Amino acid sequence: MTLMQVGLDDKYRFEAKRIYLSGVQALVRLPMLQRERDRLAGLNTAGFISGYRGSPLGMYDHALWRAKSFLQGEDIAFVPGLNEDLAATAVWGSQQVGMFPGAKVDGVFGIWYGKGPGVDRSVDVLKHANSAGTSRHGGVLALAGDDHGCQSSTLAHQSEQVFAAALIPVINPATLQEYLDLGLYGFALSRFSGCWVGFKAIGETVESSASVYSDPSRVEIVLPSDFEMPPGGLNIRWPDPPMEQEKRLFGPKMNAVAALRSDTSQNDDFSFGSLILSSWSALRSTSQT
Repeated sequence: MTLMQVGLDDKYRFEAKRIYLSGVQALVRLPMLQRERDRLAGLNTAGFISGYRGSPLGMYDHALWRAKSFLQGEDIAFVPGLNEDLAATAVWGSQQVGMFPGAKVDGVFGIWYGKGPGVDRSVDVLKHANSAGTSRHGGVLALAGDDHGCQSSTLAHQSEQVFAAALIPVINPATLQEYLDLGLYGFALSRFSGCWVGFKAIGETVESSASVYSDPSRVEIVLPSDFEMPPGGLNIRWPDPPMEQEKRLFGPKMNAVAALRSDTSQNDDFSFGSLILSSWSALRSTSQT
């Protein structure tokens, strides 16, 4: 019997469809999968990652640095932030590619990361960036490292409430396979709705390891065919007065999130106990009483 040849770098090579990796390594692989999916769809995109380290995402920047050559080969730039706020502002700026002449790519997908308290301190930027929106061929995931048990923090924390306050939908992957599958779904959701999408990472998952499937074509995401886009769409634009952003965020952008969630919940690829629609359902119920 011939043994399959494997190497430590297989986790970042596209010819390897079944790979063994850790949670932080899955978060390195994720943007590479998104870049490959875009290429297969005929899009010329790039990626941008910025954030500030903190457990349970304390080793994420280290994993990104180690995979630098693989990321650069996929036109994905990693620029760690001086703090969470500046990093989030930089990722917000990545969504403005295409708004002005001279763009070299169709869009830039972004990843911001930070520990739960870093989410707290960055609420101002997160609210502004989510209200402004994402680009049509970009999209943003906001990775929140949450420490429910206060194992390496001064306070126990979780980020869903903060994201909900900013009307940022949240995905909560339960396994490393869902880190990849729901991560790709998150980018699609962000592009379709114009929202940033929160990505919850807890130590029990991100610090684990598993064998997963990493085929970029594994997840099929079909956008709702019956959703009526408003004039001008839902993505970032300029000029865009604040009250127009507010109207778009509380109305059609939240409706777009609900529409895509409803359509995709029929897909067996996802365990949709892992997808949270912020507090929009409660907010809408309250507004109707």
